[in-house]
Amino acid sequence: MAQRKIALACSVCGSRNYTIAASATRTQRLEVKKFCKHCGKYTLHRETR
Repeated sequence: MAQRKIALACSVCGSRNYTIAASATRTQRLEVKKFCKHCGKYTLHRETR
């Protein structure tokens, strides 16, 4: 069975830069500061579904 993948989208420009494996135990959406290559700086990335 293949894992579901979820994208992390930049909260500033909206581009989806990163993908992660979906976790059944996580109930809230993931929010992490990651580097956005389009903005050129570290911004908050939120999990999209």
